[in-house]
Amino acid sequence: MTLADRITFSRIVLAPVFFLLYFIPVWFGTAILPTTIFLWILFTVIELSDLFDGRAARGLNQVRPFGKLFDPFADVIARLTYFICFAFSGIMPVWALLIIFYREFGQLFLRLLMLQKGIAMGARKGGKLKAVVYMLAGLSSLALVTMTRLGLFASLHDPVWIATQGLYILSVAFAVLSFVDYFIQFRKA
Repeated sequence: MTLADRITFSRIVLAPVFFLLYFIPVWFGTAILPTTIFLWILFTVIELSDLFDGRAARGLNQVRPFGKLFDPFADVIARLTYFICFAFSGIMPVWALLIIFYREFGQLFLRLLMLQKGIAMGARKGGKLKAVVYMLAGLSSLALVTMTRLGLFASLHDPVWIATQGLYILSVAFAVLSFVDYFIQFRKA
């Protein structure tokens, strides 16, 4: 594995850790502050790793077909993990989660079909923009979780809630639009 692949792999390892830490206060009613701090650390590391793996691959001239498939796979594992957590808490609308699930698994299927033709379909600009919107929705959701669990900034809860819902609507819109873009590329190939 290249350095970029190792950075990518960290998202796959950290995603279930995020899940477990998210649910410790739910299951046991304890460790709210420590788990919340670690959730922020994990979220930051996961999102930064998505930025740094591509830079490492390009900077070290290690862009490979494996990495073009492994990176989006790790992204899906990580982001769907925290979206499931946020949907469980009632922050992410379940309909939005379902559409994003359909998009992500449809996209992975298209990539597999392209691979059969010997083409490793890498990320496109629409997919990268979608990833930024996903990250912002996750960030806003984690802020809501923090505010609720720690009883902070109660007066900001409603505006942050509204902004978060708007980000999920944007996430769905970008998910669908980027899938259409990938599908067009698939048809051309």
